[in-house]
Amino acid sequence: MRGDGLSGAHGRRASAPLAAAACSLALLCATPGGASASAQGGQSGAEGAPQDSATLEQCVTSVAQVERSATFAGEMTALAGTVRMAMRIEVQERAPGEALYHAVSAPGLGVWRESDAKVKIYKYLKQVTNLSSPASYRAVVRFRWLGARGHVIRRAERVTSRCVQPAAPPPPAPPSTQP
Repeated sequence: MRGDGLSGAHGRRASAPLAAAACSLALLCATPGGASASAQGGQSGAEGAPQDSATLEQCVTSVAQVERSATFAGEMTALAGTVRMAMRIEVQERAPGEALYHAVSAPGLGVWRESDAKVKIYKYLKQVTNLSSPASYRAVVRFRWLGARGHVIRRAERVTSRCVQPAAPPPPAPPSTQP
């Protein structure tokens, strides 16, 4: 997400267009039943349903940078004694030639989001648009289950699969001007 995109390590800067394009949706579900199994489930509860999961929901590639996006999701199920749940999605980028992923920063990324009290299943989506290419993107999703006094009952962390944004095709060669 260099140039026009989100900024992170290596001196990258945040831009207004991408900061505005990074949007998040929180879905609070107060359902009495267990959560459905997801692609990357965490530890299982008594009924066998995962207590947490992190997934890459959608990866859109395009020649146009403004059309590239990745949507990441985290889902968690209340444990015994849970009053609230909290989740944080950190988007990471790795360009070709880089050994490690690094966090990208922009308003709204990497912020703890809490559920309402007594919610049984908490799902949070984070969509990031205007992605640079070539690069790979993934999310690190952190989970917290909070008790009555706000104390952490349990913590967990999951990493999503990656969204690969391939290099744009080279521009067409100019027509030959030889007679």
